[in-house]
Amino acid sequence: MTYTEDMLGSDQSGLLDHVDARTNLAGTNKMEILLFNLGSDEKFGINVFKVKEISQAKKITRTPNMPNGVDGIVSLRGHVMPVLNLANFMGISTTERHQTMMVAEYSNHILGFLVKGVDRIIRVDWDKVRATEGMLSDQGSLITAITELPDGSLVSILDVEQILANAFGEGVVGSVERLESAQSLCVFFADDSMVARRKIAEVLDKMGVKHIQSNNGQEAWDRLKAMADTAQSAGTNLHDQLQVILTDAEMPEMDGYVLTQNIKSDRRFDGIPVVMHSSLSSDANRAMGRRVGVDYYVPKFDSMILSTTLRPLLT
Repeated sequence: MTYTEDMLGSDQSGLLDHVDARTNLAGTNKMEILLFNLGSDEKFGINVFKVKEISQAKKITRTPNMPNGVDGIVSLRGHVMPVLNLANFMGISTTERHQTMMVAEYSNHILGFLVKGVDRIIRVDWDKVRATEGMLSDQGSLITAITELPDGSLVSILDVEQILANAFGEGVVGSVERLESAQSLCVFFADDSMVARRKIAEVLDKMGVKHIQSNNGQEAWDRLKAMADTAQSAGTNLHDQLQVILTDAEMPEMDGYVLTQNIKSDRRFDGIPVVMHSSLSSDANRAMGRRVGVDYYVPKFDSMILSTTLRPLLT
């Protein structure tokens, strides 16, 4: 990841060391957030893992029929990518021209976000991060969670999946073959993104597989433990009721790495594979998953890859 000095200010002590050490976060229930501003009093953040580079905005070329909030496209090191003006896209009034570009990678797609400026990277505990679902409206649908800084100020964490769905439309779930004897099969999945939950459910419905869902890692672990307790009390094997656990990587309250760690340390879940389904598709993220016991890693969101990965685990 490349940061320019004028983007991050003078207090950069240890900043790149934090970036290089991100793989050590697996199982700690911590995340690193890059703070930035959009010309208002609000503080915003994005998971550092999603950010490839920060630079001055390049020449933007406007193209016909661009979605609202998309300023155009730029060419950066051989990649032609769309550029979203986040303030305009989120309905934040500002008269300033935003010239700082955060280059983000999401599900193997690269795009630029224009912002007024970036501040610093902070490390926060996921159990201090609260989901906003049901709390906010309007731009709140583009915010997945909120956390509090030591000075008492709040940081709104972007829901990149929702932003892209709003800008470019949701991906279409193509033809998915139905499984034989699917009615006896069940997948448990956890994801904090409403868009992701809807798409996962659509794939499983087309496969004919029952499913149970949770909105974050802590809720998922509470429900999974309750299912294990019930099976244990009844003297039955949990694997007969639940065949696969599918989890996102980054979620409020408990991330997918700690959730996986908890599952793998409880013998009642033996034989139930854990599939991590994440927009964080780098080798570092895959390594973090392997470290805590993830059995399979699937990048978001490709319905064919997801169904192809799940199929042999359900037969």
